[in-house]
Amino acid sequence: MIGKLSAVVLDCPDPTALAGFYAELVGGTVKVEDESWVELHREGGQQISFQLAPALRAPRWPDPEHPQQFHLDVAVERAELDAAQDRVIALGATLLEGDNDGERNWRVFADPAGHPFCLCAC
Repeated sequence: MIGKLSAVVLDCPDPTALAGFYAELVGGTVKVEDESWVELHREGGQQISFQLAPALRAPRWPDPEHPQQFHLDVAVERAELDAAQDRVIALGATLLEGDNDGERNWRVFADPAGHPFCLCAC
């Protein structure tokens, strides 16, 4: 092993707003360094950082001309999946792809800056 993963960094046009979205989604404490760098600190040392990118070319699902670049999977109890979907949409997420009427155990969303993430039933 060469090193230890310290953070996942998302480029976005509004770091403070996107950090707030993910704080509601997965918990944690938002720390604003300045307008170009915001961190979300989570229990256990997990960190998501948000970096200002005013000209971000958001990914589109599924479109190879605008690839997803990466995505996060967020585990949710199966019985809570519908409620979790309602909450992330209320926070500004967009449903990109459903679970095919329960045939799959995940649903694909875009965060307010366009990054894809999945709510996965566990």
